[in-house]
Amino acid sequence: MSAYAELCARTEAVVVGASAGGVQALSRLLPALPAGTKASLFVVLHLPRDRPSLVVEVFSRKCALAVSEAQDKEPVAPGTVYFAPPNYHLLIDRGPQLALSADEPVHHSRPSIDVLFESAAEIYRDRLLGVILTGANEDGAAGLAAVHDAGGVTVIQEPRTAQSSLMVLAALQRRSPDLVLPLPKIAELFGSLTHCAAPWRTA
Repeated sequence: MSAYAELCARTEAVVVGASAGGVQALSRLLPALPAGTKASLFVVLHLPRDRPSLVVEVFSRKCALAVSEAQDKEPVAPGTVYFAPPNYHLLIDRGPQLALSADEPVHHSRPSIDVLFESAAEIYRDRLLGVILTGANEDGAAGLAAVHDAGGVTVIQEPRTAQSSLMVLAALQRRSPDLVLPLPKIAELFGSLTHCAAPWRTA
C-alpha cells in the first residue's frame, strides 16, 4: 500500500490549481488517477478567456476517470474530474453541487483558483485535498490557506520543479503546506486516492 494511503483515507474531494506550465503538469498527474477513485476532483487551469477550451477533450483521452467541463447547478459526482470553463469562476455549493460565476477576476484570473479553493474548503472542510502547481501569478495562495485553515491537506509542487515558480512560492509564503513534492510524488499521491472515503452529501 502507498505511503500516502492513510492520508488519502479521509479525502472526499481534491482541488487543483495551475497556470503557466499547468497543462504539462496535469498531463503527468491526472492520468495517475486510477479507475475506482471515489474522490471528486475540481481543476482551475488559467486559459485564454476568448476561445473555447480543449482541456476536456485532451484529458478525456488520457484519464481513467470521467472528465467534464463544469456546468452550473450540476450535482457533484464521485470519480469525476471537473474543469472550470473559460471566463467563469467555479465554486462548490452545498449538496454538493457546482456553481459558476461571472464575478470580477481575482488576481487578473477568471476562473480563479482562490475562489474554487475557498468555496470547496467551506463545504468539504477536513475532507479536502488542495494542490497548487506551477504558475506565474499569486492566485491560489489565499485559497490554499483556506484549505489549511479548514483542516484539509495541502500540497505544493516543489518550486524547483515548476515551469514557473511564482504561484507555488506565493502559496509557500502564505502558509506552510503539509507536503512539498515534485510531480512524480504528487502522481503517487493521486494514485492512492482509491483508498479515499466514500462520497457524502450535505443537506
